[in-house]
Amino acid sequence: MCVTAVESRPAGVALTPSPGGHRPFGARVKAFVALTKPRIIELLLITTVPVMFLAAQGVPDLWLVLTTTIGGYLSAGGANALNMYIDRDIDALMDRTSQRPLVTGMVSPRECLAFGIALAVVSTVWFGLLVNWLSAALALGALLFYVVVYTMLLKRRTSQNIVWGGIAGCMPVLIGWSAVTNSLSWAAVILFAVIFFWTPPHYWPLSMKVKDDYARVGVPMLPVVASNRVVAKQIVLYSWVMVAVSLLLTPLGYTGWFYTAVALLSGGAWLWEAHGLQNRAKAGVTGAKLKEMRLFHWSITYV
Repeated sequence: MCVTAVESRPAGVALTPSPGGHRPFGARVKAFVALTKPRIIELLLITTVPVMFLAAQGVPDLWLVLTTTIGGYLSAGGANALNMYIDRDIDALMDRTSQRPLVTGMVSPRECLAFGIALAVVSTVWFGLLVNWLSAALALGALLFYVVVYTMLLKRRTSQNIVWGGIAGCMPVLIGWSAVTNSLSWAAVILFAVIFFWTPPHYWPLSMKVKDDYARVGVPMLPVVASNRVVAKQIVLYSWVMVAVSLLLTPLGYTGWFYTAVALLSGGAWLWEAHGLQNRAKAGVTGAKLKEMRLFHWSITYV
C-alpha cells in the first residue's frame, strides 16, 4: 500500500494555541468534537434515517433508529478524525482548514490518531451488538474506504478523487436499510446510486470556489486541473443521471406518487441550477458572478 507521507508540524505553522501551551478544557472538548466534522455527519445521517422508514414501510423501531444514528456518528466521526490526521500537513496551508484542531495545536497528532482509532473500534462493536453485524461490516467498510482509498490513495493523485472516494458517503444508505432488515435490496442499491451521482455535482461547485486552496497544496480536484467550462459540463452530466436514477424507485414499486412528485420538482430545480452554472461558465463568467455556490447550497437542500 502506498501511503502519502505527512509532517506533524508544517514549516512556518505555529501549533501552540496560546502562550505557554495552555489548552482550556472546554476548548479541548470542542476541538475533539470538531475532529468528527459534525456538519458533514449531519448530511450522512439525513441519508440514513429516511431509508430506515422506507425499509420498514412505516415507522421503524425508534430505539433502533437511535442506536443506528449514534453508531453512524461514531463511525463517521472516526473516519473524519483519521482524515484530519492524514491531511494535517495540507490543512495547515489551506485557508478553509487553517483553524482545524490539529493545525491550531488544540489536539496533538497522537491524540487525534488514538481518538480516530478508538471511535472506529467502538462504533463497529456498537453496531454489531446493538444493531446487527451486517450494518457493522458496512460501517467499518465505509470508514476504511474513506480513510485508505480516498484520503491515502485517491485525494492527492487523481481529479476523479471525489467520484470514487464518494462511495464512502453512499454507505449510510445501505447501513440504514440493513439496520432494519438485516439484508440489502434493490431499493437500497438505487438510493446508493443516487448519492453516488449526487456527490460530484455537490462537491465540485465548492471545489470551484476554493480551487486556489487546493492548487496551493497540490490536490488535483477537477476544478484545479480543468476549466470551469469542463467542470460545469461534468456537473450537468452527473446531475441528469442522478435525477434519472432517483425516479427508478417508483416503477419498481418502492414509492408512490408523493415521492415521485417531490423527486421531479426538486430534481428539476437542481437541473435548472446546474444548467445555469454551465451557461455562465460557457460565457466565461468568473469570480462571484459565476455563482457556483448556489448549486452547492441547493444540493444540501435536495438531499
